[in-house]
Amino acid sequence: MDGILPLWKERGQTSHDCVFKLRKILHTKKVGHSGTLDPDVDGVLPICIGKGTKVVEYLVDSGKIYTGEITLGFSTTTEDRSGEVVERTPLTKPFTTAEVDRAMASLTGEITQIPPMYSAVKVNGKRLYEYARANEEVQRPKRQALIHSFERISDPIFDETSGTQSWRFQVSCGKGTYIRTLAVDTGAALGVASHMSDLTRLASGGFTKDQSVTLAEVREAMESGRINELLQPIEYGVSGFPKIAIDEKLWQNVKNGMPLPYHSFGLQEPPASPVALFYQDKVVSIYMPHQRKQGLLKPAKVIRTEIGE
Repeated sequence: MDGILPLWKERGQTSHDCVFKLRKILHTKKVGHSGTLDPDVDGVLPICIGKGTKVVEYLVDSGKIYTGEITLGFSTTTEDRSGEVVERTPLTKPFTTAEVDRAMASLTGEITQIPPMYSAVKVNGKRLYEYARANEEVQRPKRQALIHSFERISDPIFDETSGTQSWRFQVSCGKGTYIRTLAVDTGAALGVASHMSDLTRLASGGFTKDQSVTLAEVREAMESGRINELLQPIEYGVSGFPKIAIDEKLWQNVKNGMPLPYHSFGLQEPPASPVALFYQDKVVSIYMPHQRKQGLLKPAKVIRTEIGE
């Protein structure tokens, strides 16, 4: 069984939980996900199965779309609603929509983020959440994130009793973006403590909510022999690469992982980025420019060595 399954991860389960359950449902060990979702977050989680696991990194590299809620007035250890409150800055009056929109607009484009302490980023061989759980301080590395759009999609609601203000947002971003941190930085831009109070991932790896299926639906499809109706082909995972069709003669070299001149593929000049090679309408390899030998392309990832696979 090979392919990509656009799973809708429900709240209350980890991404690893989904992989574990799918291995049992599908009766295969070769299952991997393309981008972790926190237990409190629901949404699109592309799952790669069989040879589909060879393209998981390319799905991770793709953009994502989220919708969620930001709450001003207090911050938490985890930067979301699941953590303990660490700072309170009760609002005595609400921010205007213009002020909120300006703060959000300042966080678009290429920005610098500092990952949350409760995250899987590694520092000196340990994940940040391990330091956090041990109450150890460590300097967190700065990371670049690309925010294509970050917009308010509801009117802000001010709660005078709790001194909080909340609104819903939608964000389109590149890989490695911490939406929790985006919420905290929005509050910082307004001069108050804040956190992400809700989050749903609407799109990931080129898949949307409408294309996604639940674990229960996967189980039912497996039991009724319809699982192939839910699986997307491996080729979906390389749709972002330029596509080059090769013939039988070239296929013999490609399947053996041979570096080849770029003009062998009908290219007029060396490509600036990896290309996907197709033989008989099946993706067989990802080739990229050779770092040391000018004019040559070499395999970055061999996906198939037999077309019947």
